[in-house]
Amino acid sequence: MNDESAEPQAPANDEKSSASNQEAWQRDLINRLAFASLVEQRRARRWGVFFKLGLLLYLVAVTIIYIPFSLFQPSRPDKHTALVDVQGIIAEQTDASADRIVTGLRAAFKDENTAGVIVRINSPGGSPVQAGHINDEIRRLRKEYPKIPLYAVITDICASGGYYVAAAADKIYANKSSVVGSIGVLMNGFGFVGAMDKLGVERRLLTAGEHKGLLDPFSPANPEEVTHVKKLLDQIHAQFIEVVKSGRGERLRNEPSLFSGLIWTGEESISLGLVDALGSSSYVAREVIGAEDIVDFTPSRGYLELLVDRFGKAVGGAVAARVDLQGWQLR
Repeated sequence: MNDESAEPQAPANDEKSSASNQEAWQRDLINRLAFASLVEQRRARRWGVFFKLGLLLYLVAVTIIYIPFSLFQPSRPDKHTALVDVQGIIAEQTDASADRIVTGLRAAFKDENTAGVIVRINSPGGSPVQAGHINDEIRRLRKEYPKIPLYAVITDICASGGYYVAAAADKIYANKSSVVGSIGVLMNGFGFVGAMDKLGVERRLLTAGEHKGLLDPFSPANPEEVTHVKKLLDQIHAQFIEVVKSGRGERLRNEPSLFSGLIWTGEESISLGLVDALGSSSYVAREVIGAEDIVDFTPSRGYLELLVDRFGKAVGGAVAARVDLQGWQLR
């Protein structure tokens, strides 16, 4: 009888064990869900803080970029020498573009405390159009402000388009080792006809206009087109010579090689009439203008502009490595 009475108790124990296991599983599931929810909330808070911090940094950067640079400049002295830098290639969208230089020149002349203006030049040349715009504006400003002298100061190099700008100054100063001159016009390119013949490459050029493929580097040079381009370069060269003669006047020595494209040292340039004397920016400000304090009026570039410019140069460099672009320059 003991065996018979014990047997019915087994199913009850199994049911209790099963119910206990189910409750434990449910508690574990609830704990897991609660923990997962807590982790997700923490993660969301972290990302929220990250994005808010990023937005704050962005707003601070934009504010710094667009705050007028003048707010960060120290107060200007009562009388000062204004400085405008012409650095690098004179071309559009560069530090020495006409728009940038002209903007600085206008601000320099307009300032009531400007005793004199120095255009400091370190340029191998560039676009005749851009250099011409700067030259014209210097002449106009000198007439509008006749009491404010403008001097060009050459540092390392003032060649071609750089000298085109300098020629508009009242006087030109240089270092004895400066490189000066290169009064000429250049147009260069490449010819790949022989290489294409060796490689068995056929050139297929379709144009509407007899000379639309002017000086195409993959086609033989057309004598008529070469003559036409040389005439064009001669015209620009004649304009360049006239600008130099107009600016320098009788100071130029009657030397045929002056306009041949040759270059000279700053010391030798004095005897040729290309330079008036030796001197630095500080020397001219102190001894010539009489206002030793120099205030830089060269337009500054914002951080955003510099970033875009660097990106553009990287892309442009990759493209230029694959494409031959022809153009004339004052060199």
